[in-house]
Amino acid sequence: MRFLIPLVLFIVMVAFLAVGLRLDPREVPSPLIGKPAPAFNLPQLTESGKTFGNQDLKGQVSLLNVWASWCVSCKQEHPVLMKLAKQNILPIYGLDYKDEQDAGLGWLKHFGNPYAASAFDADGKVGIEWGVYGVPETFVIDKNGVIRHKHTGPITEDSWQKTLLPLILKLQNEGSPT
Repeated sequence: MRFLIPLVLFIVMVAFLAVGLRLDPREVPSPLIGKPAPAFNLPQLTESGKTFGNQDLKGQVSLLNVWASWCVSCKQEHPVLMKLAKQNILPIYGLDYKDEQDAGLGWLKHFGNPYAASAFDADGKVGIEWGVYGVPETFVIDKNGVIRHKHTGPITEDSWQKTLLPLILKLQNEGSPT
């Protein structure tokens, strides 16, 4: 009897561990889904003297891609973003997160610039407001400036075809719920 309680506790802990190991860490739900994009207004990375903010995300379905020059996974994702930008399905905006301006500019010069505009979030405060905990992360924003999806990790051809593109086409064709 005295070994029964530790045995039960051990079995419960193993069950929790087994469930936790099956979860996909990239599918962390965002509390911002279905809510207006957090307000921000930041300097643009590539356009000195210009700003970019949440108001610029209204009027059409768009992507906001959070990236940084120091991000290894961003390098993996970047060719996919370049391809998407050439397809011109929707505008792709960037949020250069916790980066050095010269490093971000160098990254875009070296690898290409898929962004219609890229905001420069040097201290990461805007990223925190958006619930960013790692880069890359990408948000699908509807025509009303409402966040409809958060993709954690690099966008791949597979995630684009199976998840992001169908949602984007739906939002573009049907409009978005208010």
